[in-house]
Amino acid sequence: MVDDSRKMIGNTLKTIVVLAVASLVASPSLADVKVAFIEGAPKDKFLVTNIGACDLPAAKVTIDLSKSASGLVFDVTDTGPGVEVFQPFQIVSGQHLVSRATDVFDGDRSVTLELDSLPMGQAVSFTIDVDDTNGSREITVADDEIVGATVGVITQNGQFTDVFVSNSEAVVRIPGCAA
Repeated sequence: MVDDSRKMIGNTLKTIVVLAVASLVASPSLADVKVAFIEGAPKDKFLVTNIGACDLPAAKVTIDLSKSASGLVFDVTDTGPGVEVFQPFQIVSGQHLVSRATDVFDGDRSVTLELDSLPMGQAVSFTIDVDDTNGSREITVADDEIVGATVGVITQNGQFTDVFVSNSEAVVRIPGCAA
């Protein structure tokens, strides 16, 4: 009786292991793109990172502040809707991965980076000044003020989006890459 129970437990464990391995192999890998907003003085920063399980091929990544909770804008000159300190758009890391970036004018609410690729674990970051326009403390952006802003990623497989949440991050899930 004890031997039969051991055999049954052993067979059950083998079945569980086989099913677990099969589900891992059958699941598509993801090239998830995380975009984090980091409030700073005098420059704010956006960090675009591939946190997924495979490389992201050529893609366009757009950060759109137009639906943010506080009416966020890019403040790149001393004129326009921004207040006090301004900072121009500047790519500060991962420049070799960026083939083109849109021009950013004072008061703009979106920027697009065209990437040649974004390998696993790699990042592109840029600095800029972001101000709110809702009358609160306009020169600093709290986590909840960016809520609602979006990140869109366009690849050869389609368009994918996510929304910034209260931790100032958005994670765009991109299915179907080959690991």
